[in-house]
Formats: sequence, structure tokens, C-alpha cells
Amino acid sequence: MIIELYNETPQHRDNFLKLAKKGFYDGTTFHRVIQDFMIQGGDPNSKVEGATGLGSGGPGYTVEAEIRTDLIHKKGALSAARQGDQANPERRSSGSQFYIVQGKVANENMLQQMEIRANQALMQQIQQAFFTAPENKEYLDRLKKAQEEKDQVALQSLSDEIQPMLEARMDEKKFTYTDEQKAVYQDIGGTPFLDQQYTVFGEVIEGMDVIDKIAAVKKDGERPVKDVKMTVTLLD
Repeated sequence: MIIELYNETPQHRDNFLKLAKKGFYDGTTFHRVIQDFMIQGGDPNSKVEGATGLGSGGPGYTVEAEIRTDLIHKKGALSAARQGDQANPERRSSGSQFYIVQGKVANENMLQQMEIRANQALMQQIQQAFFTAPENKEYLDRLKKAQEEKDQVALQSLSDEIQPMLEARMDEKKFTYTDEQKAVYQDIGGTPFLDQQYTVFGEVIEGMDVIDKIAAVKKDGERPVKDVKMTVTLLD
């Protein structure tokens, strides 16, 4: 496969290039493979034959999220793996682990549902950011007091007061697929349910069939029975 890294996600681009230059990925495997979904690799622990518990290894650091509305999980997208939101609310990326999307063809209804889901998650983030901002401590104190006293009138009053502020922020960030993005999902497919949750930082531009071949290997659960090792080489 030949993969192009996006300049729009410079921290992920530069980190991947740094690791590739020093041979970090050479000998690692695609340790998690799910057909019609994705192929995941980049765990340095996978270099050890027969190693177990793969999926937690890395270079010892994470990378700040660079999630963008114009970069989607179409087939062939290169994205950064990460811990879940509960342990990682900032959605920081693994320092080395990544996945390449295989996915499925999507229809209009599915994409509409994904937009709703993405925007619901976005509103939750906006609410959390609002109440944790130091300048909004007054609102947080009022919220806690109303919840402790189970004062529904106070809760409704607070909601009416802050909702316009939250909606204004939401209007600035609201996620909607473009016609071009919809056409891509309906033509080559992908995993739209991951959009706005993980950083997409590149795409396969040659060798798309290799994704399908790796996704189809015999597996024990999600791990290939026979290791699928990689070598990453930088092209001029």
C-alpha cells in the first residue's frame, strides 16, 4: 500500500514520519483485524512472536487530537487509534497505533443517523467544556446546588439561561456531511460512525486491494492466526 499523509493534521503527520524514519513500525503486525471494519497495527509489543494483550503498546506518549470535519473515515482512511472517551475525554491519539478503514457502503439514511450521533456527542463536549471553564464557575455552582436540592424550577431556569449560549457554540461547530462526502461513502464505503471521534490523518492512494486481503485472513477472534507483519518505508 502507498499512503499519503495529510498536511491538515501536522502533529500526526510529523509523528508518523518520525517513527517511520527510525524503523519503529518495521516488524510490527496488524494485530486486530475485523472484516468490513478496519485493520489495526502499530503496537511495538507485536514484534515479539506470540505476545499477548496487544493493543496497549506505544512509544510512551500520546498525540493531541486533530479531528476535522473535512477528513472522514472513507475506505482507505488512515486513522489514529486511541483509548475510549471515559479514560481519554480529550480524545488524544495513541503515539503509534493506527488503523486503516475497510468498512462498508453507506446509504443516505445511515449518514443522516451518523450526523445526528456526531452532533449529540459534540453537544455533550460543548456542555462539558462550558461547565468546566473557570469563567463559568457560577453556572456550575448553581447547577450543583439545584441538583443537590432537586430543585426542578432552578434547573429549568438555568437551562433556559445557558441554552442559547450552548446553541451558539454548537452552530459554529455543527457537523454535516457535504454532498461529496456522501457520494464517497455511497460509492466506496467506509465507517462513518467513527467520524468526529478519531483523528484521520492520511489515506491509501495505491493498493486498496491489500486492505481487503488483510481483512480476509484467517483469524482467532480479531487476531490473525498467522502474523501479518509490516515494513514502513518513506517515499520521496
